[in-house]
Amino acid sequence: MSVQITIRGVPEEVRDKIAARAAARGQSMQEYLRGELVRLVAKPSIEEWLRDVRARKRAMKNSVTTEEILRARDADRK
Repeated sequence: MSVQITIRGVPEEVRDKIAARAAARGQSMQEYLRGELVRLVAKPSIEEWLRDVRARKRAMKNSVTTEEILRARDADRK
């Protein structure tokens, strides 16, 4: 089931750029913005990504020290 979203207070310059981008794709502004919203939520936010990375790190139960990382990095430089 689809819903309607209304956004008020959009600056004219922003509206004009959205209209131009939509026109360049041969789309209405509604089609263009719907696609952009779908694309936006398809990717995790930075906060979600960090939460997932931290959870995976905790689940792995191994830790590498900063010194080990630097030693491995510098080993290729010799």
